[in-house]
Amino acid sequence: MHFSGLRVIKEALTGHRGWKPLWRDPEPKPAYDFVIVGGGGHGLATAFYLAKTFGQAKVAVLEKGWLGSGNIGRNTTIIRSNYLLPGNEPFYEFSMKLWETLEQETNFNSMVSQRGIINLYHSDAQRDAYRRRGNAMLLAGADAQLLGPEELRARLPYLNFDNARFPIKGGLLQARAGTARHDGVAWGYARGADMRGVDILQNCEVTGFRIEGGAVRGVETTRGYIGAGKVGVAVAGSSSRVMQMAGMRLPIESHVLQAFVSEGLKPLIDTVITFGAGHFYISQSDKGGLVFGGDIDGYNSYAQRGNLPVVEDVAEGGMALMPMIGRARLLRSWGGIMDMSMDGSPIIDATPVDGLYLNAGWCYGGFKATPASGYAFAHLLATGRPHETARAYRLDRFARGHLIDEKGAGAQPNLH
Repeated sequence: MHFSGLRVIKEALTGHRGWKPLWRDPEPKPAYDFVIVGGGGHGLATAFYLAKTFGQAKVAVLEKGWLGSGNIGRNTTIIRSNYLLPGNEPFYEFSMKLWETLEQETNFNSMVSQRGIINLYHSDAQRDAYRRRGNAMLLAGADAQLLGPEELRARLPYLNFDNARFPIKGGLLQARAGTARHDGVAWGYARGADMRGVDILQNCEVTGFRIEGGAVRGVETTRGYIGAGKVGVAVAGSSSRVMQMAGMRLPIESHVLQAFVSEGLKPLIDTVITFGAGHFYISQSDKGGLVFGGDIDGYNSYAQRGNLPVVEDVAEGGMALMPMIGRARLLRSWGGIMDMSMDGSPIIDATPVDGLYLNAGWCYGGFKATPASGYAFAHLLATGRPHETARAYRLDRFARGHLIDEKGAGAQPNLH
């Protein structure tokens, strides 16, 4: 079924009786060439590119709940490529380019909105750091523009410029960045993968790996044993628990990251804004709600909910940046489980178990990386070689000391 404006008009005139489910609900086959554990954005994107780009037909995606029930539906929808280090910036710029063609590639409205992102700075040192980051972005082929206080005041007149505890001195703009509808991304990749023969198996939790002679042979699930030539694990905050079943201990901690949505308001914020004096970021959804978030909870947890001190901290950041937010009522909040790596950067690599591959450690960067992560992981699974933009994301870099510390803050997850 091809989506188009003409199809929408036809269905509207015929009582919407021609729409069909976006993907099948198949029974598991005894074996597949590739089994992807995790039906979130990264797992679905991996399956999509395995089928579309690398021509692999016998692929299954295993999701323990319903499709999109994990972090792909529990984030603040921001997409960007404003990174500094050579291990990160080319990868996220590759992802940005894939975002720009995603809807045409999947024939699905994922509501990709390149409304831009502005990182505010509040000191001369921050300005110099953002100038350096902007130059690194330009060298990697991305876009970047340093804005002074007058330019910023003209763009964002509602910020607290005059009585702020942390004076706003300017910002770094990436105009091609923006937001995308998280559910739409999952549904688009799922539909595209299903159309190319991928089996999406929901309510199919992996309970173990069958490993013989140092090689993976398949996975034990709540729907029976499924054989596999290769297994790729992309389960975000559950990475440590899943890989433990294969006898591996990961350099990862799981933390809750909370996000919030206010009541619907008239259009106000036409971009994404991050607060340089605190961990706070905000945008406005197409339904009018202010979507914002901040830091991770300070303790390890697998619960998809957070604690009140972080709520208070996020609210303080919002009030410092734009005091009028204090008049808005909070509509809802949720928590996603972040797989925080020791250096704040991801892992896309083969494991010591032959045929078992890992995609993990995305920290705050998981949603924005979805297309490139899926493409790079599919490339690794199909060819056995890392994609050129993901060569730095090796699992053994922690043992070798080749860390990718984007923030330059140290080898602890809470610092990233």
